[in-house]
Amino acid sequence: MSIKITEECINCGACESECPNHAIYEGGKKWRMSDGTSLKKKKSEKIDFTIPQNPKKKDIYFIVSEKCTECVGFYEEPQCVIICPVSCCVLDEKSLESKEDLLKKKNFLHDSF
Repeated sequence: MSIKITEECINCGACESECPNHAIYEGGKKWRMSDGTSLKKKKSEKIDFTIPQNPKKKDIYFIVSEKCTECVGFYEEPQCVIICPVSCCVLDEKSLESKEDLLKKKNFLHDSF
């Protein structure tokens, strides 16, 4: 499952730089699947990974679940959860994924083809 940021977020930004997948964005900012990943090098007939996407939240930081791997393949624990001073980075029960699926996602995001 991915991590989500709750409404208790104080917009300190501590989590953003800790994410190895560049899955955390400031509220109101557009995001790209290619940001901080190898996806800009991948070619796909159906998907352009460099196209900016609309923000998922406007007033607080947000995590792009499509990019979140709970730090699997990088660290033992999700770094945003550890660093957050107000404990607003929590597991998103609506986005359940196995460790195997999270590792596959990590490899998709970071391994070049």
